[in-house]
Amino acid sequence: MSTRDERADETRRELLRVARELFADRGYAAVGTEEIVARAGLTRGALYHHFQGKRDLFRAVHEQLEEELVAEIASGLAGVADPEVLLDAGVRAFLDSCTDPRLARVTLVDAPTVLGWSQWREIDERHGLGLVTAALSGAMDAGVIARQDVRPLAHLVIGALGEAALLIANAEDPAAMRRQVEPAVLALVGGLRVHPPDR
Repeated sequence: MSTRDERADETRRELLRVARELFADRGYAAVGTEEIVARAGLTRGALYHHFQGKRDLFRAVHEQLEEELVAEIASGLAGVADPEVLLDAGVRAFLDSCTDPRLARVTLVDAPTVLGWSQWREIDERHGLGLVTAALSGAMDAGVIARQDVRPLAHLVIGALGEAALLIANAEDPAAMRRQVEPAVLALVGGLRVHPPDR
């Protein structure tokens, strides 16, 4: 990579770092591009070289957070071998992440409005769908869940998790709402399980 390319990458990373901090602290509407470039020590030209505008920069921040969230959950579940335990642990880890006010402000409060519902769902599914699909496929392979087409099922589970996330993020007391939604989400996932007749 040339020095010029390295500088361009560094500029993009700095814009993302500053924008992420500001969007998480105050929300999309309260942050202007002038403040972002000033805090980053860059020019508006630098911002528009890498992004089409504030909305495009916000989308990049949102995608970065989604990627990190999925990687963090996957890393936390790496040592879990039991597919049944893995499903419940994955649900709990995701719900825990929704109580982080900085993450919630960007990915759950602002993103659906700023990006539009369809684009927000597309990004959510693109990053989370693989993890959910893998967990469900593993459960099917182990006989925990009945064998079926995993893709529509994964979409439905992602939808339920997304609604739970929105409830938590928009609640006056996110921690209390997180406790409230956990049994309902676990019951939905538990309903997928194949239980032996004598259980």
